[in-house]
Amino acid sequence: MKKESEKYYVISTVSKMYNIHPQTLRLYEKEGLLKPTRSEGNTRLYTEEDVKRLEFILMLTREMGVNLAGVEIILNMREKMERIQKQVDDLLNYLGDVFGGGDEEFESRRRAIIKLSELKIVKRSEKNEEKR
Repeated sequence: MKKESEKYYVISTVSKMYNIHPQTLRLYEKEGLLKPTRSEGNTRLYTEEDVKRLEFILMLTREMGVNLAGVEIILNMREKMERIQKQVDDLLNYLGDVFGGGDEEFESRRRAIIKLSELKIVKRSEKNEEKR
């Protein structure tokens, strides 16, 4: 359902904003990469969220050379990671409530799934490589 305060863009506006053909937007919809809402007259309406998703798709295709099959895989993985992150956040919030989440150590662990030790980056010289 449409929110009254939400801003919508029609396909011609989006295609001009990103210098892409409207048919490309239709292809992205056909492939399931974009899911614009529809008006009562069946006009495609793109939300801010749709536009941000399109920006990500265009970055993958234009700047990184990813094909549409790769874009689909990346978007699916990204959505799964966001769902998992939300589940982890919910679990940690619950544990924080149960065990008293005010503790600084708990809060620092809450921000990272895996606690990493400090990493040291060492540049290898060519002389060291020759000795091996």
